Amino acid sequence: MKVRDIMTTQVEVADYNTSLTQVAEMMKRENVGAIPVCKQEELQGILTDRDIVIKAVAEGKDLANIQVSEIMSTHTVSVKPEADIHEAARLMSDNQIRRLPVVENGKLVGMLSLGDLAVENIHEDEAGEALSEISQGIQH
Repeated sequence: MKVRDIMTTQVEVADYNTSLTQVAEMMKRENVGAIPVCKQEELQGILTDRDIVIKAVAEGKDLANIQVSEIMSTHTVSVKPEADIHEAARLMSDNQIRRLPVVENGKLVGMLSLGDLAVENIHEDEAGEALSEISQGIQH
């Protein structure tokens, strides 16, 4: 099975100028913990709920006056839609991430979450193992 078979294709995105408050509202509305940051559909980075807490809230910053570009992660691990889901699970485990942007020809085409992998019963053990390793912070 390929990533394209199970990825989420309707993905909310932010741009550099989006405020953290707006991104937090997107996360709440979409019930997600990460929002990709794109410039004309090209992935530039990702902003996670953890980024907001660690880099802004814990620092006492004014969320309404901080833009995504100030705290987003720019070294984003991504996967191609034609990649095998086993490869995607390994990437998540190796990089200690729960969400993986899916990029084709430089453009964001979807997101793959650990939950997407877990929904596939065939791969439940692998998704569970990846989650366990991510939760425990094990590096390979």
